This record gives sequence, structure tokens and C-alpha cells, in this order.
Amino acid sequence: MNQRLNMLRQLLAAIVVVAAIVGFSSCEKYSWMPEKINPTDSVHFQAEIQPIFSANCSSCHGAIKAPDLRDGHSYKALTEGGYVNLPGETSELYTKMIGTDHSPRSSDVDKQKVLIWINQGAHNN
Repeated sequence: MNQRLNMLRQLLAAIVVVAAIVGFSSCEKYSWMPEKINPTDSVHFQAEIQPIFSANCSSCHGAIKAPDLRDGHSYKALTEGGYVNLPGETSELYTKMIGTDHSPRSSDVDKQKVLIWINQGAHNN
């Protein structure tokens, strides 16, 4: 009886091991690719860029901490403060957004939009 119980335990352990191997080997790795923004599409400051600042930045960058990214103040603060320049990849605004201090605050899509906006001339549109 004891021998039968041991054999049953071994069979059960083997079934569990096989099921685990089959289960783990059938898992697929899903790769998530961030949305890509078409760099030839116009990016509008008021409709697309300011909402990024309002949602992610203006709580810290209000009237006290430069640049002032509150609605109605941000465009002037960025352009006259020297935060946007070409090429956009070297612009202080963009480099701050992708830096370790600011990166979790805005999404990859938001960063792409800001970069494209700068490279399109950083217009107040």
C-alpha cells in the first residue's frame, strides 16, 4: 500500500512538472511599441502641446519655478526663455522632458509631439 502511494505521488509530481513546462513554454512574449507620431503632421501648440504641460508640468512649473508652463504663459516663457531651439533634440525643453527627473511625467507620445512641435518651428498655433 505504501509503495502504491509513493508511486501515485511520483506520478502526480511528474504531471505537475510536465504541465508547468508546457504552460511556460506556450507563453508568448508581447512586445509593446509606443505609438508613433507622423513628423510631417502639424502639431498645434494650443491643441496638443499646452494640454501636455497642463496635465504633467504646470503643478511644478507654475508662476514660481521656471519656465512658467501655465496656460497663457507657457509659450512666451519657453520661446523667450531660450528653452526651444533647433534642432529639437538639443532643445532644453526636450532634453529636460527625456531626462531622468522628468521622464515619468509625460508619455513617449507626448515627448514625440513636443519634439515635432519644436522641429516644426515652435509656432504659437
